[in-house]
Amino acid sequence: MNSVGRPDYSLPLSQGAVRLPRVSNKRPADLQISAEQLIREALANQIDDVRPPRVQINDKEELEDYMHRKRAEYENVIRKQRYHINSWIKYATFEEELKNLQRARSIYERAIVVDYKNTTLWLKYAEMEMRNKFINSARNIWERAITLLPRVDQLWYKYAYMEEMLSNYNGAREIFERWLKIIPGTNAWVLYAKFEERLGNNDAAREIMYRTIQVHPEVGTFVKVAKYEEKRKNRQAARKVFEKAVEELGMYSCDEDFFIAFCEFEIKCHEYERARVIFKQALEKFSKTQAPRLYQYYVSFEKQFGSKGNIEIVVVNKRRALYEMILAEDPMKYDTWFDYINLEEAEGISERIRDVYERAIANIPMSSEKKYWRRYMYFWLNYAIFEENLGNEDNTRKVYEKALEIIPHNKFSFSKIWINYALFEIRTLNLDKARKILGIGIAKSASEKLFQSYIDLEMQLGNIDRCRKLYDKWISTNPQSCIAWLGFAELEKSLQEHKRCESIFELAIKNPSIDKPELIWKTYIDTMLELENPSKVRELYTRLLEKTKHLKVWISYAKFEVSINCIDKAREIMRKAEIFFKNSQNKEDRALLLDAWLDIETEIGDDEGVKNIKDKLPKKVKKKRKLENIDEETGFEEYLDYIFPDEEKEGKSLKILEIAHKWKNQQLGQ
Repeated sequence: MNSVGRPDYSLPLSQGAVRLPRVSNKRPADLQISAEQLIREALANQIDDVRPPRVQINDKEELEDYMHRKRAEYENVIRKQRYHINSWIKYATFEEELKNLQRARSIYERAIVVDYKNTTLWLKYAEMEMRNKFINSARNIWERAITLLPRVDQLWYKYAYMEEMLSNYNGAREIFERWLKIIPGTNAWVLYAKFEERLGNNDAAREIMYRTIQVHPEVGTFVKVAKYEEKRKNRQAARKVFEKAVEELGMYSCDEDFFIAFCEFEIKCHEYERARVIFKQALEKFSKTQAPRLYQYYVSFEKQFGSKGNIEIVVVNKRRALYEMILAEDPMKYDTWFDYINLEEAEGISERIRDVYERAIANIPMSSEKKYWRRYMYFWLNYAIFEENLGNEDNTRKVYEKALEIIPHNKFSFSKIWINYALFEIRTLNLDKARKILGIGIAKSASEKLFQSYIDLEMQLGNIDRCRKLYDKWISTNPQSCIAWLGFAELEKSLQEHKRCESIFELAIKNPSIDKPELIWKTYIDTMLELENPSKVRELYTRLLEKTKHLKVWISYAKFEVSINCIDKAREIMRKAEIFFKNSQNKEDRALLLDAWLDIETEIGDDEGVKNIKDKLPKKVKKKRKLENIDEETGFEEYLDYIFPDEEKEGKSLKILEIAHKWKNQQLGQ
């Protein structure tokens, strides 16, 4: 040891040095313990070695002096803490240990004056009298206690238990009867019944349990009586108690615990079908959220004792309960409704399917925007298809009509509803009703799909005049519709009415409000090509170039001339196009035009023409240009520029003129 009393690790082992322990495992512990935890554990395991000094009394005077001092201490304590009942009890216990029962009784009586509602005080007082075999005094204390505190079950039971221990069974029975007169809780009746059982009076005990039902007609009471009968192997009596509970209290007064107890009883009796019936009745009353334990117990029951079909029913019921819970929170979740409908349709119970459809269509969208109505309308469509598949034509018709009533046609409409309704009427051989439906739909919405569906119907029936009238109506209602013009022209073309077809195209290209004029021109030209009318095609291209100078028009025109072996005409068109794009400074289109021209010359097979076009092809150069409203450092972008051979020559000439002009100015300056 060193001077401060610590071991010196620098000394050799022979001189008393302490060897340091070797650490074999230096990895961190799996459970890390903090210093605070170590200190708390040390304090918790610390043993208090401080014990009160042992007092040795040698004579009577010392004993009296000790007793006087202790009494003074207790009196000081109860004077300072009058309502601290433990101090009174310690004082009384001290006097009892000294065999001074009169003083102990006096202390208990003084404490009762302070707080007579304290149950522990009465119990300690009576136990003192019983320990010292003052039975009558104990009885007096119990009588006072149950008189002052009649609703404290412990006092009654302790009193009756004392009489039972004294073999005063009639006295104990009398106490129980007095207790039952004030109508206590069910626990008192159970204790009374157990008392009679201990005496071997099973019939009396059973009578007491059934008296409990009369006084406390509650679910819990019936369950206790049933379990009492079950414990004594009286299964028929137990079942009658459960059934009596349902009869007297009603199905909807029984709670989850009652049905669980009833089912457990039937399972123990191996009455699985009875248990299954009880489960189903209970689950019809409760939802999954109201009785989760019952539902889980039913699932376990079916997995253990049920067949494959029953297990599938349980799974379906579980999913059904989940959907009901989600829809109870937000009935506007249409995806959940669709899943719910699919579930019921898979089950195939018509009434359930119809009920879910009716509940789903009741959730009309609050918004007046069409996008919020699209998924909602599929409820009606699927509902109508469901009724039609069942063969209920009247119900199907009612579904369609109700759907059309709900749709706000002044804001928007749904052509799918009108078309499906008309197709349904056609399937029922009611052609006039189908035409009427489509006509009303066109009058309310004038949808292109409705016109097209109506026209397809008449085409299948071979009513060409009706088709022409519908196209006339369509074009007059919506003259900017390119589909209507093309459909009308295609109809006349299919009927070999070429003049009519050409007239329709002429009217279409003269219509300035048409939405896709380029499609009309292209179809018109293609139609004339099919009819082998090159002069008309050339005329159309010429008229089209008067309206637009688009690159594709020039190229298409040139390719047309090549196709009819008018090579010179095609080259003339390409030269005109090149001049136009050169004058308009549209370098990109000019470059694309030359590429297309090169392909045409290659296709023709003219080597000289190919060489001439290649000499005209531009060079691609990357350049930079300044962006507007951007700082100088980052305000540039790269772009692809085209430099044509003729522009390059002109650029060199201009550069020579610029140098000559500069030299002339210098000479004049000298």
